[in-house]
Amino acid sequence: MALDSDTVRALKRRPIQQDKDREEWSSAWVETGRVFTKENGEMLHPANVTRRFIELCEEIGLPPIRLHDLRNGAATLAHAAGADLKDIQERLGHSSIAITADTYTSLLPETDRAIAEAAARLVPRARPMEPTTET
Repeated sequence: MALDSDTVRALKRRPIQQDKDREEWSSAWVETGRVFTKENGEMLHPANVTRRFIELCEEIGLPPIRLHDLRNGAATLAHAAGADLKDIQERLGHSSIAITADTYTSLLPETDRAIAEAAARLVPRARPMEPTTET
């Protein structure tokens, strides 16, 4: 799956931090080959990742959201950015475009307003009446 350039840069920086951690932990370092690990290289437990995600959402004032909802959000953002539903379906690995359209994408308020404005531009408007002068 393709990633945006900012994400790629962040992921390329991760091994640098892991090298520092590996050096600090020395023989206690656990080599897992994973990109995201505990400070000592051990694998992260999914429940701890979920718990930390919830904490971060609360800290910055986001409404409650599940990690899986990020997948739906990514699909919605891709669609709002103009990506074709078929491409989003393939990116997410769905067997049916209906699953992608019905479950994984939502209408963003900004997109909703843009649709309304675009539709309104197609409707012919009457010209304002010229003021009449009465004699």
